[in-house]
Formats: sequence, structure tokens, C-alpha cells
Amino acid sequence: MPPPDTAMIRSAQRDRAQFAAIYEHYVQPVFRYLFSRVGNRQDAEELTAQTFLAALESLPGYRHRGAFSAWLFSIARRKAADHFRRQSRAGRTAAPDEVEQLAAASAQGQLELAALIAGLPAAERELLQLRYVADLSFVEIGALLGRKPDTVKKSVYRLLARLHAEMESPNE
Repeated sequence: MPPPDTAMIRSAQRDRAQFAAIYEHYVQPVFRYLFSRVGNRQDAEELTAQTFLAALESLPGYRHRGAFSAWLFSIARRKAADHFRRQSRAGRTAAPDEVEQLAAASAQGQLELAALIAGLPAAERELLQLRYVADLSFVEIGALLGRKPDTVKKSVYRLLARLHAEMESPNE
């Protein structure tokens, strides 16, 4: 299914029932992104539901100024941030242990990569999550983060090259 166009979004603004097509298009990428952030299926499902509820409620005020996906994922980012704030106030650890979750089902190389990714600064880790988990384009990520698409693309490729080099260096 192609991404929603301006006409589809305007239609959903007039008739909430039309939001279903937008939901169907984005529910899996939003869920994958949130799951990669929180590391728990139940929490990711709840945050996905909260994201789409907030989007539906805010849709009448949405103004098409770029990628719709950037607007939607900015809501998802805020929901994840709220989740971590609530967890930290409740005395639980805010960040999921991504390496431990991958350990049971991953090969050694994947474990090494997961450890490298887990050690990245949050901004770099999120860049990879937006690109490869949420499957957003460089244009959409740029709109979401307030950066130029070419800058996002260069950042991703440099980050991948750095991870590749770090994976290769212990094996030499």
C-alpha cells in the first residue's frame, strides 16, 4: 500500500473512518520502532495504540508541511519518552537491555553487533532504529529530526561504516 497522500489525509481529517487506511499503512513500522525502543511487546503495543489515538485526536489540526510520517513518528517518540519518564519515576530501569534480548536467538556476530549498537549514544541508536526498524526514508527522518535528508544519509552511512570497522577489527 502506498503512503497516504495529501488527499487521503484531508479525507481522514473530515471523516475519522478514513483514518483506518493511514493506520493500516503505518501500524507495523510504528510498532517495530517502539518495540526497538522499549524492548517489551506489551509496552510497545500500548505505546502504538497511544500513538495512533493521539494522532487521530490531533489530525484535525495537522497541517501538511512535509512528510506525514515525520509527524506521526514524532508522536511515537514523545510516547516512548513519556514511557521512560514514567518508568524512571517508578524506580525501574528506563533503557531496555537489547543485547540480553538478542542473546537467546542470535548468532555470535549478531550479538557483537547488538553490543556495539547498545553502546552507541542514544541519538545514533535512534537514527538506526528510524532507518532500519521503522523503515523511514532519509527525507522522512530528516523532517522528523529537523535535518537535511543528505545529512541524515551521510550520518547513517558513516555510522554503518564505523560499526563495520569495529566489527572487523577484533577479527583481524
